[in-house]
Amino acid sequence: MKFFALILCLMTFSVQAEDAPVTMLSVGEALDAKDQVTFGQPRISGILNAAQKKVLDEVMSLIQNDFAFYKHRFEIGTTGNTSGYFMVAFNVTGAGAGVDITAEVSKAGKILGKDTASPQGTKLRDEGHKLSDAIYRRITGKASVFREKIVFVSDRSTMGRDTRKELYIMDFDGRRVERLTFFNSTIISPAISPDNRHIIFSLIQSHATGDRRGKENKNIDLKVYDRETRKFTTVSGHPGVNSGAAYSADGKSIYFTLTTSGNADIYEMNLASKKLRKVTTHYAEDVDPTVTADGNSMSFLSSRAGRAHIYIMNPNGPDNDKNVRRVSFVGQFNASPRYSPDGKAIVFTSWVDNGFDLYRIDAQGNNLARLTKDFGSNEEPWWSPDGEFIIFTSQRVLSRTKATQDIYIMNRDGEILGKLTQDFGRTYTPRWTN
Repeated sequence: MKFFALILCLMTFSVQAEDAPVTMLSVGEALDAKDQVTFGQPRISGILNAAQKKVLDEVMSLIQNDFAFYKHRFEIGTTGNTSGYFMVAFNVTGAGAGVDITAEVSKAGKILGKDTASPQGTKLRDEGHKLSDAIYRRITGKASVFREKIVFVSDRSTMGRDTRKELYIMDFDGRRVERLTFFNSTIISPAISPDNRHIIFSLIQSHATGDRRGKENKNIDLKVYDRETRKFTTVSGHPGVNSGAAYSADGKSIYFTLTTSGNADIYEMNLASKKLRKVTTHYAEDVDPTVTADGNSMSFLSSRAGRAHIYIMNPNGPDNDKNVRRVSFVGQFNASPRYSPDGKAIVFTSWVDNGFDLYRIDAQGNNLARLTKDFGSNEEPWWSPDGEFIIFTSQRVLSRTKATQDIYIMNRDGEILGKLTQDFGRTYTPRWTN
């Protein structure tokens, strides 16, 4: 199929990459000092029944697990002492089948504020993550990832040789996985709107040709899923490839790859009017765009140097192809360039030492850092909304005929925090909500 031929073309040109003219940081190198945070033992008012005690235990465990993801920022204590620079005290009362929990955060003895949650039943994890986030905000003044979701693709519904890749969503920590699509086909490259309501993705579909013999053509269509109405609509169904969509910061337009002209170029589409604007016009193949929050810089993959490497440009410039600049010079070819939320860094995949590994550079192409090494084949990175974490897929070859591919999470400096999927088929293209 043309889509896969295009990707293969980008990855197999014969021109060798240049050597990287930069100094690399060590894998997982930490840069910042840690804050001391102590969680106090819950102070219980009255008597809790067995069900309420179970809810309390689960919520306290959830909060501690949430904060463990930020171990690059915090030294966490869970004793009853009050020696932490930040102290979190919990006051608990029974409430129906659950509990009311008030978290009081203090800094060096001065109370910063109180927040309350009422976890029980199906609300237990939502309320627990909400309270974790409130505590985190009291300490840092910023939002955490605790209430975010991760959208991804899995082939677990494959039937024999009939490969099927469907869309799923889960909590940031890998819990509560929900299947979203049932196309019995192949979904590619999801992306999430800034308001988290819509998920845009590409779908391999069959289209009738009008042939009396019932002949059909395969096409890569661009579709969107509305998480509120649970309905699907086709955004772009031009013949050929409609893929790799990325939302603008205001959610009013998307950038994606089209092959309607016979060449893979990046276009901008106004979602209300469906009006197209061609962004790249080079004869090489240009794919997989991401755009900074201010809309003034776009990263993408291009075969302009022979094999796929990362380029940046201002997608709003008057003569776009004159302001294109290559920024990646590591490995034989690159893939999946993703801007950090603040637009200051790009994480990407590079083929080095006969495998894929993750790297990070600043937005100008300097200060290269290798994030993975000797950790399987690592691809498809995506930044968390706060810029503190990167999720990615990692493949482990078990035998000549069997391999696993799961989603992992690391902090921005390359410290692997753990696996988020387990025994869920081969997983692909994880994406954070916003």
